[in-house]
Amino acid sequence: MNFANKISTFRILSVPFFIACVIYYSPQREYLRFAALFIFALGVISDAVDGYIARKSKQYSKAGLVLDPLGDKLLLMSAFIFLSLKSEFPIRFPLGVVFIVISRDVIILLGALVIYIVKQEINISPTRLGKLTTTFQMFSVIAVLLQMRPAPVLWWIAVLFTLISGSDYVRRGFKTLYALDNSRNNH
Repeated sequence: MNFANKISTFRILSVPFFIACVIYYSPQREYLRFAALFIFALGVISDAVDGYIARKSKQYSKAGLVLDPLGDKLLLMSAFIFLSLKSEFPIRFPLGVVFIVISRDVIILLGALVIYIVKQEINISPTRLGKLTTTFQMFSVIAVLLQMRPAPVLWWIAVLFTLISGSDYVRRGFKTLYALDNSRNNH
């Protein structure tokens, strides 16, 4: 396992600790909110670092194509879910926001699975819109953990990018399947 994959694995393994900090947080245990923030920030930094290392040292692998986005999705989904349920946070994600964020990822995952089943291979590459979406989702989580008043502005921007990038991924998925059908019909 290369170094970039080890960093992605670390991010995946940090998710239960993040969740535990949020679940056990109370105003009397304020340090747990900051521990959750620290773990989440470490996850964000590790995402940037493993991507940089993989590009610079050309450490691309099939495992990395799965581990990196899996780490991002697990950390972000758990943050959106658990930060919407925690009533001790005056500022928390509305369920509609959580539904949109998770639905996009589930649709992308199912679409990738269909393409893999049909095509017997898959080329996973994030788009700029996808990266921008992830960035705004990460900033939204940080804003909620810090209980910042402008957090709703950030999460609605994240929702907008989530919807736009989700539509783009669906369009690209159908284009891939359509091209495959056309190539089979021409033979």
